[in-house]
Amino acid sequence: MAGPAFPPLTLLYAPGDRPEVVGKALVSGADVVLIDLEDAVAPDRKGYARAATAERLAHRPPVPVHVRVNSTDSPWAEGDLAALSGLPGLSGLRLPKVTSPSEVVRVAERAVPAGGGPLPLYALLESALAVERAFTIASAHPSVRGIALGEADLRADLGVREDAGLDWSRARAVVAARAAALPPPVQSIYPDTRDLEGLAASCAHGRALGFLGRAAIHPRQLPVIERAYTPTAEEIAQAEETLKAAALEPGAQALPDGRFIDTATVREARRTLSLTQRSR
Repeated sequence: MAGPAFPPLTLLYAPGDRPEVVGKALVSGADVVLIDLEDAVAPDRKGYARAATAERLAHRPPVPVHVRVNSTDSPWAEGDLAALSGLPGLSGLRLPKVTSPSEVVRVAERAVPAGGGPLPLYALLESALAVERAFTIASAHPSVRGIALGEADLRADLGVREDAGLDWSRARAVVAARAAALPPPVQSIYPDTRDLEGLAASCAHGRALGFLGRAAIHPRQLPVIERAYTPTAEEIAQAEETLKAAALEPGAQALPDGRFIDTATVREARRTLSLTQRSR
């Protein structure tokens, strides 16, 4: 299935061994549903989760679906790839705990899409080693369409308690994605599903760092993420004014309100308006 026409802002996780939850996720309003075969599924449920997911993706769902398979060094990875290969409802694979480009290449060569062409892969960086190798992982294979952090595992690996301790790794992921010509990473999940104010503040911080969109673990988080990453009325007005001025007088210039515009600000204005189009 083709992905959304505009950048996805909301991605909702659902455990693969709970088909009823997956069904609700598909009609939750999330831009992308992430079926999880890894951390959310106990070892004795892995086989059932895999089979249920394969059955679900035998037909095209109403929204794009990515599957987070088990890590390549686990005993379930090969079975996951075999069961998911060629399914028409699969839009991408999310690869957890990636630490080297070779892991990505092995999956890219093994994964078989339904309609030909490469199956989009998204590498999750969850350790210090993965963050250090962020660019080489991001550029490991043409099938890689994005990278993201797995912050719970990364926090444990680094021994970080305060949230600010992850900001360097977050910035590294944003820079690596851009350097590899990939879209900005989506933020990792916010674990407290009832703290919506905290979620909003965290999203604002992530947006300031260069992230675009966020993974969620409960539908109630989706509207908060959507609002946080959708341009405000003021941002839209400024973007429209920037493009209008650039069309009338190409090149660097100062606007009446004192803002300076050049090719970089014009590019950012176009990106802002592209995000408004997705919501319309």
